[in-house]
Amino acid sequence: MNELLSGITSLDYKMVIMMIFGGILIYLAIKKDYEPALLLPIGFGTILANIPNSEAIAAHGPLTILFNAGIMTELFPLLIFIAIGAMIDFSVLLKNPFMLLFGAAAQFGIFFAMLLAALLGFGLKESAAIGIIGAADGPTSIYVATRFAKDLLGPISVAAYSYMALVPIIQPPVIRMLTTSAERKIRMDSYNSKVPRVVKILFPITITIIAGIIVPTSAALVGFLMFGNLIRECGVLEKLSKSAQNELSSLVTILLGITIASTMVADKFLTVETLFILGLGLIAFIFDTAGGVLFAKFLNLFLKKKVNPMIGAAGISAFPMSARVIQKMGQQEDKQNFLLMPATSANVAGQIGSVIAGGLILALLS
Repeated sequence: MNELLSGITSLDYKMVIMMIFGGILIYLAIKKDYEPALLLPIGFGTILANIPNSEAIAAHGPLTILFNAGIMTELFPLLIFIAIGAMIDFSVLLKNPFMLLFGAAAQFGIFFAMLLAALLGFGLKESAAIGIIGAADGPTSIYVATRFAKDLLGPISVAAYSYMALVPIIQPPVIRMLTTSAERKIRMDSYNSKVPRVVKILFPITITIIAGIIVPTSAALVGFLMFGNLIRECGVLEKLSKSAQNELSSLVTILLGITIASTMVADKFLTVETLFILGLGLIAFIFDTAGGVLFAKFLNLFLKKKVNPMIGAAGISAFPMSARVIQKMGQQEDKQNFLLMPATSANVAGQIGSVIAGGLILALLS
């Protein structure tokens, strides 16, 4: 009888709060369509992990086994990178390599938030894991957090994916604050020329070699991303490319979300640290957006053919949401202003930039 009632007698208000939090995530996923593939399993997993005496997170429970096998070994994030690589068409970037600069500039918020986190008392490695939220790249955030801040994995993951989903809400006011209407009306070329197939095949191989030699700790991150892209572009593995984009992506995303949720137990999640992490993640995200815009404005001081500064904001890794936001804002200012292709170029560059930034942080602090 005591065993039957143990769940009721062990239930406390913190567990109830976490279950409500899980319910909110599920609501946002279903009702608001905010990153549903991840927020829904994270929300449900949060409820599952906070049931008193839950067997799901026991020493040999299924979520614990999945966590040890998929997260602690870094397997799930790397498999997601294969899927992301298979989804991305780097042609838009290859047509305009200049956009790589924006992918680098839009990582400024990572290091700014990292500094703030250190000032707030977090350890250097924990600060790095928090700062990487600003990359707007969930798998990279999880990968770095697994290495440097295992105890903070839950709030870091939730912050990373939540802010990615909120790109259409967060970015526009920051961009408007830093640009004039005239700047937002600047038109850019669409770069419609075709990229030779051999170039698209050599690109992932070359990037892997260069990044691996310069920053060896980024080899796995960059390598798995580029391997996925090579599957896409080689032309002889169409079935595998579609599987990576669909079945692999869907399956690993579900497992990743519900497994991360196993770390979101009340005693670990309901802390002042969690509030700091959510706040710092938002700051990192804002400063990444601002860094890209300001860098574009700086370049315009020297360029004859001006760049629309909004393109710089697309240098974050939230692909393709950020590019769509820039296109929409451009259309609001001038219905004949088509910014989707250059914004996508910067957005794809941001995907590469965030992965290399993660590798640099791992290299500097390991």
